[in-house]
Amino acid sequence: MRSDKRELWIWVAATALGCLLVLVAAGQDWARVLQSGVAAPTGGDLSPVLTPVALAGLAGVVAVLASKGTGRRVVGAVLALCGAGAAAATWTALGASNVTGWLAEQNALRGATDVPWETAPLWPAVAAAGALLMLAGGVTAIVRGARWAGMSARYDRAQDTPGEAKAQVTDDRALWEALDRGDDPTEGR
Repeated sequence: MRSDKRELWIWVAATALGCLLVLVAAGQDWARVLQSGVAAPTGGDLSPVLTPVALAGLAGVVAVLASKGTGRRVVGAVLALCGAGAAAATWTALGASNVTGWLAEQNALRGATDVPWETAPLWPAVAAAGALLMLAGGVTAIVRGARWAGMSARYDRAQDTPGEAKAQVTDDRALWEALDRGDDPTEGR
């Protein structure tokens, strides 16, 4: 049980880190422009899907914690799809025609055409690593998530078992003790 709890928190940390890596990388420059006065494109400029996919991944991490059973597997599948989407977006963002097209579009009013540029490899690599962590986190939630503890069932209403009668509660102290046991002291009144 303790190792399952540790596994869950390692999963949370790794998967959330992956989402954050994609989110941070999307805001950084992914290309170096070799001409002065021309803005360099960020990952989010070249692939606008990166930020929403990373935010959806973070929501998925929280949803995995709040769900159990089939719901957890479904959320894990969505999280894996977010990771795959981030990986595909990272791959296509640095296509030569994509960067050249973005630069031409942004500098059309200045008359700057064929703006020379080169790839800034750090941030696309960070985004790719984050996408892989998201994908792996989703797959792990699908495969291993059923073993992880869900949110506490402490406040769930207990189901009555046949043949078990609840004690009638009459004084204040007994009311609180009934609440502590999870019994409804107002039942039967």
